[in-house]
Amino acid sequence: MTTATAETPPSRERSVALALLFVMPLFFSTNIIFGRASIDGGHTEPYTLAFLRWTFTALILLPFVWPKLRTHRALIGSLTPTIAMLGFLGMWICGALVYVALKYTSATNGTLIYTTAPVMVLVIDWLFRGRKTNIREAAGIGLAFSGVGIIVFRGSLETLLSLSFNVGDLIFVATAFSWAVYSVWLKSDKLAPLQTLPLFALTAGAGAVLLLPFAAFETVSLATFPSTLTAWALISATVIISSLLAFSLFQNGVRVVGSSITSIFLYLLPVYGVALAVLFLGETLFPFHFWGIATVLSGVVLATFPARKKA
Repeated sequence: MTTATAETPPSRERSVALALLFVMPLFFSTNIIFGRASIDGGHTEPYTLAFLRWTFTALILLPFVWPKLRTHRALIGSLTPTIAMLGFLGMWICGALVYVALKYTSATNGTLIYTTAPVMVLVIDWLFRGRKTNIREAAGIGLAFSGVGIIVFRGSLETLLSLSFNVGDLIFVATAFSWAVYSVWLKSDKLAPLQTLPLFALTAGAGAVLLLPFAAFETVSLATFPSTLTAWALISATVIISSLLAFSLFQNGVRVVGSSITSIFLYLLPVYGVALAVLFLGETLFPFHFWGIATVLSGVVLATFPARKKA
């Protein structure tokens, strides 16, 4: 007779965690969909949407993480510049600029380009941390970036030769890179004493503070602030579904089944994201999208799929 341990969770808990991981990428994918609906409908401006998203996320988390924040207040004080930079990378760039990009390009393109972030993590680790990259990973990196090229240049040689870019696509490339830097920085030994949820609340709060002046400028200069039921419904959905639920399910998956298995489910991001864009935003898929999906996803899987460990 065996008993369940922390290393071997009960089969029921594991089954539930795996079932929830199938919808976790769906929740992450909704951010671009809600963002596009908010921006296109003129309900909320980009910086205002990002500011409200991370402000409410931080405020909702605050009661749950307050005891940990008090315990580590001296450490948090010493880490203020690092936390501010994480807020800038993860919440300012990957928050507001994503919504800015959606003014110029489709949610489909944004989803597919953003999918390459895990591959960019490998590149950053290789460039700045001396991580060794094997042939399989190198091939996957090349394949994933080729897929981005297909999407950015619309699968057209003429577009490539004329160097005609969509500014929204380029912004998404920048935000994917920023998310990769943010992800690598989270591995810093200095941040290890802080648990994931308190750190998430801190970075969300830092991002909200950095976004405040830009949101205020939008409100004053454009005389706009969300005032309709639709606008606040989209903001609420972004906070609850795209932020709190998505992050919570991801963290639960890491706790129960491990980071390697949890990361595999992120391969569903482009599938969910593109499907949502077609169903709810009425976006059209072109042949280059199918080539891009196949190439990007193949490259990401090839580069990041966990290697089999020897017994």
